[in-house]
Amino acid sequence: MSITLRTPPSTALSSAASSIHRTRSTTFSFSLCSPPTLRFNSHSSLSLTRASASSITTASTTGLDAVSSFSEIVPDTVVFDDFEKFPPTAATVSSSLLLGICGLPDTIFRNAVEMALADSECYGLENPNARLSCFDNKAFANVGSDMAKLVPGRVSTEVDARFAYDTPAIIRKVHDLLKLYNDSNVPPKRLLFKIPSTWQGIEAARLLESEGIQTHLTFVYSFAQAAAAAQAGASVIQIFVGRIRDWARNHSGDTEIESAQLRGEDPGLALVTKAYNYIHKYGHKSKLMAAAVRNKQDLFSLLGVDYIIAPLKVLQSLKESIASPDEKYSFVRRLSAQSAAKYTFSDEELVKWDEDSLTKAMGPAAVQLLAAGLDGHADQAKRVEELFEKIWPPPNV
Repeated sequence: MSITLRTPPSTALSSAASSIHRTRSTTFSFSLCSPPTLRFNSHSSLSLTRASASSITTASTTGLDAVSSFSEIVPDTVVFDDFEKFPPTAATVSSSLLLGICGLPDTIFRNAVEMALADSECYGLENPNARLSCFDNKAFANVGSDMAKLVPGRVSTEVDARFAYDTPAIIRKVHDLLKLYNDSNVPPKRLLFKIPSTWQGIEAARLLESEGIQTHLTFVYSFAQAAAAAQAGASVIQIFVGRIRDWARNHSGDTEIESAQLRGEDPGLALVTKAYNYIHKYGHKSKLMAAAVRNKQDLFSLLGVDYIIAPLKVLQSLKESIASPDEKYSFVRRLSAQSAAKYTFSDEELVKWDEDSLTKAMGPAAVQLLAAGLDGHADQAKRVEELFEKIWPPPNV
């Protein structure tokens, strides 16, 4: 889905945007880059408020109201024109988002990136790599701070995927970003830090959570990763339903996926169900996010999970429909504390996960999908650095 970033049309968001520009005034102007072709996915998502539970049989209740009473629904978009239709409460800052901001002439976040590239602390660094890292951190934190003024919920900030196998580097990056957010008066409770679910990433999440820093573990494609992430105390764990299904359609030889298929289950939906039940049965604090949800059937199968990232076409269809007793799909909670209590796990699944057991338990689907996700995000991070390197210094610095 190709999308664009534009100034929010609503009065409330426009007012907030004006506030951003007033607080981040600057005297220089320059062109950041040529507009790239962009495809945004769940890594740049904005979250909807979970609707209050209400009767789903009344004629005035939409399908979107009904499903939102069970799970927090997250639209798969960062298009500001969609804000009035699907008001966001949370947001994610990623390299792909920065590339999008750089490629547009009119976005409320452009000033945040320009301020980062004109930062005296950064351009005073003689080492080119250190200077680029400083620009990168400032840009992420500036955009994230501006987002925090637009949404009442948490802002998730992506940690460079090139650090995925380096626990100390992940922690240093999070500490650097957290300091910049603190300088912008964004409190830690408003922040999540999005980390890849390698063993080193999971260990970094454990250490950061012990400091009271909230983490968001992503690229989860196996039960072992989900269970290890829950044991680490990650605040949010993100599973990609559609990507697992896509892999299963074109590959074989993954025991976890084939077991789900033998039970007549979709492997992506089965993993979310299993992870949810594990988290709730054994009292872990983590919230579970189902991403790459492709259609209404997927969404209905996961009602009750904490967060569901859904395509705009699905949300629009639900918003336009009326939930009535004869609705083709029944709005029923599929995941709950009660369902978790009844779920059984093998002794092998209830181990205390460590690097060795995690590595052995991850099948080819998880290994390949994790590698593909890391490669894609590392490439985006590199593109941001190359862009910043080309356009620095700005004319008036």
